[in-house]
Amino acid sequence: MALHKNFPKDKFQILDPAIRWFPADEDLRKEGYEKLLPPFVPELREKVAEWRAGNYEGASETSRALLNWWFKELHTIYAKDGTSIAFQYYYAQREAVETIIWIYDVGKVANKYDLIKFDKLGRVSPNMFTEDWLRFVIKMATGSGKTKVMSLLLAWSYFHKLYEENSELSKNFLLITPNIIVLDRIKTDFEGLKIFYEDPILPDNGYQGQNWQDDFQIKLHLQDEVGTISKSGNIFLTNIHRVYEGDIKRRVLRMRTHRIIFWEARLSAKPMIQKLIWVKLCAMLMS
Repeated sequence: MALHKNFPKDKFQILDPAIRWFPADEDLRKEGYEKLLPPFVPELREKVAEWRAGNYEGASETSRALLNWWFKELHTIYAKDGTSIAFQYYYAQREAVETIIWIYDVGKVANKYDLIKFDKLGRVSPNMFTEDWLRFVIKMATGSGKTKVMSLLLAWSYFHKLYEENSELSKNFLLITPNIIVLDRIKTDFEGLKIFYEDPILPDNGYQGQNWQDDFQIKLHLQDEVGTISKSGNIFLTNIHRVYEGDIKRRVLRMRTHRIIFWEARLSAKPMIQKLIWVKLCAMLMS
């Protein structure tokens, strides 16, 4: 496998698209790089890198404010013993969030036809996708911070819907985990909305003219403890087996607003569930 000689060891350093890892010997980089990567990846990396260097030009005011807060401001968090720790998101986490926001805000991708234009080698065609809803997939390795990416995108969708006129994003979310072990882990992160306050996800009130923390009014509903649905926003956390065993899809579709669904999936022993080779997080915009 090829790891460029200039590939940095610092997990926070911004990576130049020209020195990224790819699944072959380094000698094949010039001839086989794009052919050996998944469709869309080479083109989107270049677009996002250029956009980042241009200070997120073309993004909505809400998106730009959040990106600057998350990735350009200095942050401090506190350990259980009260000691302060400098906090920074990994570059892989940053790039994942930036890519989704670029695709929606700048790339104006509204359907599969809009997305296919980023496949420079023509390996993807519309008939490969039978869904009529927009789906963005982020492939991330185990331990790379999928939950943090998920929480950032959830907050982005929420505030975009709240602050941006005619936003088609959502303040209602369905989080689906692959098994009870992961469900319990995600529950620990999201219970009491802890992750949104322990990580620097919500900007300070007054930042860029918005009262972010006061306006983040969202209610968490656990798998068997669905309470009164809040008009200001909801997070529904459940396990993948309930999707197949129950009637969740029909009940979720009763909601009249747009929805964004985050799905964290691993290999499954259930034959009814598609077996996935890698851990992935899907953000699915449904109309």
